[in-house]
Amino acid sequence: MAYTDRFEQAEEYRREELVRRIEHSVENLTLQELEALYYDMSTKNYINEQY
Repeated sequence: MAYTDRFEQAEEYRREELVRRIEHSVENLTLQELEALYYDMSTKNYINEQY
């Protein structure tokens, strides 16, 4: 396995770990905190309103 392959795997693992932690944290937010987070993310264009 090449060094770059190991680096990419480690990066993907870290990404998945961060997503899990963020998902867990978001599940525990109050409605007001969720609304504030949603507003902040939408004003920074992290959320796309198209479904």
